[in-house]
Amino acid sequence: MHMTDTATIEALRREAQPLAQDEHYSQLLEQIGDASLVLLGEATHGTREFYRLRAEISKRLIVEAGFDAIAVEADWPDALRVSRYVQHGATPDTTPDAALSGFQRFPQWMWRNTEIVSLIEWMRAHNAHVPQPGQRIGFYGLDLYSLHASMDAVIAYLDKEDPVAARRARERYACMNHPSPDPQHYGYAAAYGLRPDCEDELVRQLREMNAEAALYWSTPGGAVPDELFYAQQNARVAKNAETYYRAMFQRGDASWNIRDTHMADTLHALRTHLSRRASRKPARIIVWAHNSHLGDARATEMGEGGQLNLGQLVRQNYPPGEAFILGFTTHAGFVTAATEWDSVAELKPVVPSRIDSIERVMHAVGIGIGDFLLPVTGNATVQARLPREKLERAIGVIYRPDTERQSHYFHADVARQFDALIHVDRSNAVQPLERSALWHGEELPETYPSGL
Repeated sequence: MHMTDTATIEALRREAQPLAQDEHYSQLLEQIGDASLVLLGEATHGTREFYRLRAEISKRLIVEAGFDAIAVEADWPDALRVSRYVQHGATPDTTPDAALSGFQRFPQWMWRNTEIVSLIEWMRAHNAHVPQPGQRIGFYGLDLYSLHASMDAVIAYLDKEDPVAARRARERYACMNHPSPDPQHYGYAAAYGLRPDCEDELVRQLREMNAEAALYWSTPGGAVPDELFYAQQNARVAKNAETYYRAMFQRGDASWNIRDTHMADTLHALRTHLSRRASRKPARIIVWAHNSHLGDARATEMGEGGQLNLGQLVRQNYPPGEAFILGFTTHAGFVTAATEWDSVAELKPVVPSRIDSIERVMHAVGIGIGDFLLPVTGNATVQARLPREKLERAIGVIYRPDTERQSHYFHADVARQFDALIHVDRSNAVQPLERSALWHGEELPETYPSGL
């Protein structure tokens, strides 16, 4: 292990832009420029500052740069319920808490937290001043875990629009019937030949939805109605989720790559759909997801091993300058995370970053200036000085400090991963709407766990 030399730290510090001196993020917006896809990362799934900073940046992009939507690392049907609420659409929900009540799957706190409540209150208030419903800002999910909920949504749409087609969908989706509601059990049984897979049935349903949508596109000036588009996306989720759950039991990175490819495809479909009504074309979308999904995988050891991700696919699929990727780092503090999958949210202290990590470099840069923005793309000094192949920390919904090196660190070249970085040196935990006995408001003393 080794520290980065003092000259490098001082050079990076001269390029760092203290957040306290730019509370309106004007320098960041100047760097974003005309990018129409702005990808906002996070180093953990449970840090208050990451949510708050992304919300404030998103508000400015919406108000001043005319962005059309926020797309997040969440399930399509659950996020769509929020979107109907913020867009003043047809929904029985009258409060943010109710609009977020679709988020019942672990980890609830990622979206059922006080920062998201504040964001969707702001989005609803903003949209109240937009007279044309088609111009109102939406909130959409990019993920694919909602297998059963998405199948139910397809059938519910078809029950209203085409009962005969609804019967066909029921027959196809009946293939997915399984004694366990957990789709992983289906994936295991199908992957190991204990039952036939349902791929063909779900593909047929998606093709039928796509064919219906194509009829609208084939007419001059035609556009797919919102409700058909939403149902079409749910059919895509169901098809890709079935593939994902079978791939979970294969070796290698198949399931990860299926998931991130699905997110990229959903983002493209959403952008295409929204572009028909955007005030400026193409539609402009803000994306919220973990650094591991948004930082270009080609600059990481995972990419070298065969993983791809959403950030890489966006860079590959769109012209240079069309996308801007902002990463986030933190050195120490507290985080909301679980110890095991599907267990309760806990308030956990974050172990100070390793001496051989990019987080420790950012910690050193921030001494005397506080939290800061570091421009990367287009800044020759930062490009030359940022250390290459440092360890980088990723805390997801599970945090295991006792195995932190193996569980949460990987080698990466942040100068190629991101277009800019924001460093929050000492961060705090996001506050869940539902608190367990292991999440309490009084954070632990700074000397925990040593007591020194």
